[in-house]
Amino acid sequence: MKNKANKSEMAGANQDNKQNQSAKSDQLDGFRSDATQQDLTTNHGVKISDNQNSLKSGPRGSTLLEDFILREKITHFDHERIPERIVHARGVGAHGYFEAYPGNEKFTKAGFLTDPSTRTPIFVRFSTVQGPRGSADTVRDIRGFAIKFYTQEGNYDLVGNNAPVFFIQDGIKFPDFVHAVKPEPHNEVPTGGSAHDTFWDFVSLVPESAHAVMWAMSDRAIPRNLRSIQGFGVHTFRLINAEGKGVFVKFHWTPKQGLAQLVWDEAQKLAGKDPDFHRRDLYDAIDNGFYPEWELGIQIVEEKDEMSFDFDLLDPTKIIPEELVPVTPIGKFVLNRNVDNFFAEIEQIAFCPGHIVPGIDFTNDPLLQARLFSYTDTQLSRLGGPNFHQLPINKPVCPFHNNQRDGIHQSLVHKGQASYQPNSIDSNWPAEVAPAAQNGGFESYQERVDGHKIRQRSESFSDHFSQARLYYQSLAPHEQKHVVDAYTFELSKVKRPHIREREVQEVLANIDFDLAKQVGDNLGIEVTDPKTQKQSKLQTSKKLSLEAFAPSDIKAKKIAILVHPQVNAKNVDAILKWAKAENAIAHVLTPTPAPVPSLGKVQLASDGMQKGEPSIAYDAVVIVDGDNLDVVQSDGVAKHYLQEAYKHLKPVVFLGDKGQLIEALQLMPDEGTLQADSFDEVKDSLKTLLIKHRVWAREAAAEGIPA
Repeated sequence: MKNKANKSEMAGANQDNKQNQSAKSDQLDGFRSDATQQDLTTNHGVKISDNQNSLKSGPRGSTLLEDFILREKITHFDHERIPERIVHARGVGAHGYFEAYPGNEKFTKAGFLTDPSTRTPIFVRFSTVQGPRGSADTVRDIRGFAIKFYTQEGNYDLVGNNAPVFFIQDGIKFPDFVHAVKPEPHNEVPTGGSAHDTFWDFVSLVPESAHAVMWAMSDRAIPRNLRSIQGFGVHTFRLINAEGKGVFVKFHWTPKQGLAQLVWDEAQKLAGKDPDFHRRDLYDAIDNGFYPEWELGIQIVEEKDEMSFDFDLLDPTKIIPEELVPVTPIGKFVLNRNVDNFFAEIEQIAFCPGHIVPGIDFTNDPLLQARLFSYTDTQLSRLGGPNFHQLPINKPVCPFHNNQRDGIHQSLVHKGQASYQPNSIDSNWPAEVAPAAQNGGFESYQERVDGHKIRQRSESFSDHFSQARLYYQSLAPHEQKHVVDAYTFELSKVKRPHIREREVQEVLANIDFDLAKQVGDNLGIEVTDPKTQKQSKLQTSKKLSLEAFAPSDIKAKKIAILVHPQVNAKNVDAILKWAKAENAIAHVLTPTPAPVPSLGKVQLASDGMQKGEPSIAYDAVVIVDGDNLDVVQSDGVAKHYLQEAYKHLKPVVFLGDKGQLIEALQLMPDEGTLQADSFDEVKDSLKTLLIKHRVWAREAAAEGIPA
């Protein structure tokens, strides 16, 4: 009787829940679309009356095997994880669109690149290379930057990185490189980082890696956010126009937001305090309407000029300096919609460089050729079979028809008898399309191919150091210092002295002797000048420094406003009003989550605690004046907040009486320590500093501030 009474009460409660859900349905907009007015069922549609208790032989008896509801729920749970990607496992993404600029038909017949009136849907996935899904966002690593274009001629995947070069020249070395950079097999350490023996053993023995390692040791490998990174196709591809003429191209995508980096201390702290920093930033920016935008461009090389450089176009460890071949803009893309479900979209999306459309083709780059096989082979294992293209996130927007049938996860119901071609039963449909027809079929570029079967690296791939030197010498002085610091830190974690010595003497010394000498001095390694360095035609290239890509505004920049009881509310209001007008984000941070009383007795709402929203999450800090200087001077959290922001080279604004804190905190005044009674007096200077991103001239003085 008691059990029946419980069921009766539960039924009544369910009815009440339905009524409440109906009444509140308008309030649930933006939440799950299946969260209201839906009965709970099994995967096969059987309604469930009790989802709290398994079927047992009596209240304290054993659970019965016949409980199909329990078995289905547990079985699905047991299998709801799929193998993570071997590399690029830690990722995040968003939806958006691409728009082509006019005039691209000179280079390609690809429809999405030649029709400016078409807005092509895209999905972009950002990732780190080394770490597993549970690693931190801000580790030192190259970032993957992959774009899926859902075109009317099929899906096109532009699978790139935020560095224009890779660590190896031939795909047969890819398993070796990944095994070396991954955590060491005996202890699975370190997670997400490359500061260990196996990585440095490999790269010190494989000098072709020198250029990419230099990028990984630069500020490019610790970006401030994912909205402020460049993208590169790495390989040389071909574009083919309607007349069948081909040109070599390298793809670039450049952020309208400008480039920005973390400092190393900041990156390490974020990895501990907010390991989801990059994915949170991207999601919040899109959610708040600050849509990231990039311009897609190409470097174009005519076939007749293929061999005119002092490097090989097919070598993926080389760039084409923009002084030799400028980037031609061909379109833009915008990310304007977050995902609805992380697993269904970000985890299940499947990229492959082999997904191309008419008007785009490959070259003989030996690393690219291996990737054409490897990516699809990986998806077969990770997504459970050959039908991963039918998953919603991978499915083309254009129709697709062929005779491929069955297999695991087949979701289409094919009809008709003929699943072969040619056939007469279905009038030979689906049939081939003539390449030259309107919306014609794909046709590979007619390149003459002959030669002996041989396992040999081209002599034109043999220069491993001149472009690494070009990159290093093109960096600003503070960027060069960071490279020295990065090599010093990473190699200090290497336990075997001979590996450290080999990297410094046999790699760095051949790149730049001054670089090798600085790193060697830091590590106690004596370095001799090899004096055999091959020079590239260019000594420096302007577009290799992050400073070449400053933003034009402060859209989505974050400002922390530190307030305490008896604060001057007028200055707080002025900051908030200015930030809104500039499309920046300003947060009022208080000692506790409670509202703070102002001098005018107005209660200021808190956007977060100073202790819970650290300075590393913001681009600038303002501490507001008021009748509370003694309170601030006794507040260790606020003082550390200001010191840390100063140490990380960020603009810090001291209003009114808070200017006394500069001396009290032993900070050296500079262009980034602004003082004024009114915020309006310094707002233009703060904007200029935010566009510059950091006060690099402060770096030497900031080293004396405690970490």
